[in-house]
Amino acid sequence: MTVKEIIAIASKEIGVKESPPDSNKVKYNTWYYGREVSGSAYPWCMVFVQWVFAQAGVAVPVKTASCGTLLNSAKSKGQAVYKNYQPGDVVIYDFDENGSTDHCGIVESVNGSKITAIEGNTGSGNDADGGQVQRRTRNVSSIVGAWRPPYKEVENVTVDEAKTILKNKAGLSDITIDWLSYYKYSDDLFVKLAKAMR
Repeated sequence: MTVKEIIAIASKEIGVKESPPDSNKVKYNTWYYGREVSGSAYPWCMVFVQWVFAQAGVAVPVKTASCGTLLNSAKSKGQAVYKNYQPGDVVIYDFDENGSTDHCGIVESVNGSKITAIEGNTGSGNDADGGQVQRRTRNVSSIVGAWRPPYKEVENVTVDEAKTILKNKAGLSDITIDWLSYYKYSDDLFVKLAKAMR
């Protein structure tokens, strides 16, 4: 899983709303609890994060609907960060700076003292319980910490390197690689296959 893949999954959800408004009745909660739920006991910003990572086949440090519990678990596993936030980090906010965690989001970009994140259960009228998936820009000063998932970085691979990887990992012979090059596979496909096998 790469940062780009996680952000792509989250971005496709922008605009999803709970229905009816102010109910917390939304597909992410249904997935998480295994049944439809509604009411104030079911805020879903962290549930949205859990859902996004599940779609990528990645487990979060702990199954929880609590932002604070995720951050504590990430800390215990050595995956918590408290500065220099990056795209793909799951940031935890304390908007009123009272020491409790209020909300979370998946960082899409960082620009100096601001981050842009994709967040569940937010809205212009309520930052931490607004009922919709949105792209929000926030002050870094509102962040109390983040879980940094162990992303796999996609390295640049030349076509020749890709063919060598395919030979070594898939056991393909030079003749097979040459045949595939000539009749079947484009250079881009060789590179994509090699990256998937690394």
